[in-house]
Amino acid sequence: MPLDLPSRPRRNRKNAALRGFARETHLGPEHLVLPLFLHEGTGDLAIGSMPGCLRLSPAGVLREVEGALKDGVGAFDLFPAIAEAQKTSDGREAYNPEGLVPRTIRAIKMEFPEALVITDVALDPYNSDGHDGLVKDGRILNDETVELLIMQALCHAEAGADVISPSDMMDGRIGAIRGGLDRQGFTDVSLLSYCVKYASSFYNPFRDALDSTPKFGDKKTYQMDPANVREALRELALDEEEGADIVMVKPAMPFLDVIRLVRECTSLPVAAYQVSGEYAMLKAAALNGWLDERRSVLESLLGIRRAGADMIFTYYARPAARWLKEGWAP
Repeated sequence: MPLDLPSRPRRNRKNAALRGFARETHLGPEHLVLPLFLHEGTGDLAIGSMPGCLRLSPAGVLREVEGALKDGVGAFDLFPAIAEAQKTSDGREAYNPEGLVPRTIRAIKMEFPEALVITDVALDPYNSDGHDGLVKDGRILNDETVELLIMQALCHAEAGADVISPSDMMDGRIGAIRGGLDRQGFTDVSLLSYCVKYASSFYNPFRDALDSTPKFGDKKTYQMDPANVREALRELALDEEEGADIVMVKPAMPFLDVIRLVRECTSLPVAAYQVSGEYAMLKAAALNGWLDERRSVLESLLGIRRAGADMIFTYYARPAARWLKEGWAP
């Protein structure tokens, strides 16, 4: 005997066409940003904890950008692996105009002017202590660090970066960098703030990729407590007031609730970073045959979009773009 039901939601799921009409969230290559690991040298180097990812040589970077553009991915975020001999307690290599990052920016923009180049601003790749800021007597110095971040941002802007992305979590750095850029005439350079960045255990493969693990302690005095969500609204309000153009939540999948909250509380574009640990888990499960890589990766990215992200930084950007072009649907 049929149930007497006036409404049956399953009727809108009975075939692909109806499911398409009812689908609320769209995921496309235009939503993806590809992080790139850079190093000096003539060859590309495998990263053990991130199978399929490479530290790219200068020539390798250009090949990767060209391939990604053909796949439909148009935005790139640059992360340098700096030689140990160049790391100092004051992180001065961070604002060397002939350093690895500014040279890479110039090379990409000369060869592929249509590429959107995003650069990371923080001292941890350059700092002999492995922290995002200057260190004195075991303490991370906020205001002194911000002065160097302004110099680093200007170095990247002068090289041609489209978007400066401070990931350091120092207080006041967005307003200070915005002021520094504007005073030097870089009013069109965007600021993408790592606004809500948690002190997460999911970053370890990234630190392997850049040899940037802190030499002592952890980053809990400047990155956010994973237990907190109301604090995210405070960080968001400050960065909006200081002039951020885009705000980010990092990591993505463990903090989908935070992405949703930030999306509901700002009119700015919201970015989310599917970080190295998220990538490593998906890749390991796929390599072991425990997950269908294509379907699980695209479902994870769709979930981040559904939570409210307009941009997703992911090491899966290129394969995901190709899979999407082949006509994937959940």
